[in-house]
Amino acid sequence: MLVIGLTGNIGTGKTTVSGILAQLGAATIDADKLGHELFQPGSQAYQEVVAAFGESILNRNREIDRHKLGQLVFNDPAALARLNQMMHPKMYEITRGRIEQCRKQGVSVAVVEVILLIEAGWTSLVDQVWVTVAPEAVVVERVKAQRGLDEAQILARLRSQMPSDEKVKHADVVIDTDCPLAELKAKVSELWQNLP
Repeated sequence: MLVIGLTGNIGTGKTTVSGILAQLGAATIDADKLGHELFQPGSQAYQEVVAAFGESILNRNREIDRHKLGQLVFNDPAALARLNQMMHPKMYEITRGRIEQCRKQGVSVAVVEVILLIEAGWTSLVDQVWVTVAPEAVVVERVKAQRGLDEAQILARLRSQMPSDEKVKHADVVIDTDCPLAELKAKVSELWQNLP
């Protein structure tokens, strides 16, 4: 089984590329969604995060409000590091488990979509690293439209991430997503056809 680690900063089109790969036949694993599962009320991760950041991060249903948590950590590098130290080992184990499930199911290509693949040291989980990139102005417009964040919030998140040009140094494949969707699909299809 070939495992592709798909990474790139916020708004660079990882999820779009992952969706195209799924249509082509890849099994996809979204580490961010696995992280959401860890936040279920009553779970160990939930208790640790609430203990560390306080009940102000909870919504009316006593669930972790990821928007409130994001506002807290993306403006405070120490808080972000603390959250990552709590969550990354748990997310790593769940992701590794999902990759093994794919292997047992006879999947030929699995795509692991994870924003911090390189920073968190998860590259040992994958055979190839694919990095999505797009100009900052494009990223800002995309994230505004998708998440309703303002420019300052988006830039705070971008500044908290490894710069794209650094990520590219670790890449086996770089995909510039600043193009029409049809062109992006053609790029990804060609990459798919040339997989080992």
